[in-house]
Amino acid sequence: MNVLMNIQQVLECLPHRYPFLLVDKVIALVADQSITAIKNVSINEHFFAGHFPVKAVMPGVLIVEALAQAAGVLASQSSDKSAQALLYLGSIENARFRKIVVPGDQLYLHVEVLRRRGHVWRFKGIAKVDGEVVCTAEMTCAEGKANS
Repeated sequence: MNVLMNIQQVLECLPHRYPFLLVDKVIALVADQSITAIKNVSINEHFFAGHFPVKAVMPGVLIVEALAQAAGVLASQSSDKSAQALLYLGSIENARFRKIVVPGDQLYLHVEVLRRRGHVWRFKGIAKVDGEVVCTAEMTCAEGKANS
C-alpha cells in the first residue's frame, strides 16, 4: 500500500488536532473526484473510556466525522490553496451503520464527490473494515473562510 499523504501532510489540510483528528494517512486521491484515507483505531482513543468501558465501540457519529474529515482533505487538495477555506459540514443524510468498529480495526474511508457547485460540495462516503462496509453516508459541505 502506497502512502500518498502522511500525517504531516494531512495536518496541513485539516484544522483538526488531537483528540479530534480522525484521518491518519491518505492512500489514494484524485482531485475533484475521490479519496481513500485510513484511520487506525487504537484502544488509546479518548472516546473509548466512556463508549463503552465494558466493550469498546467507536461511536458511529465519529465514523461519519472521519468520512467528513477525509472529504475535507479531498476538497483541500481540489481547491485553490490560496483561499484558506475550511470545509463546514452542512448535512448528513442516509447514514447507515452495518457493523461495529473496535480497537485494532483499520478504518478505510472512501469518499467520492457527487457534485460541486461553487463552494458547496456533495459527497458519498463509505467506511470499511477488512473489506466489509461498516458505515455509509452522504454529506453536504460548504467552504468558508477560516478567519470568519
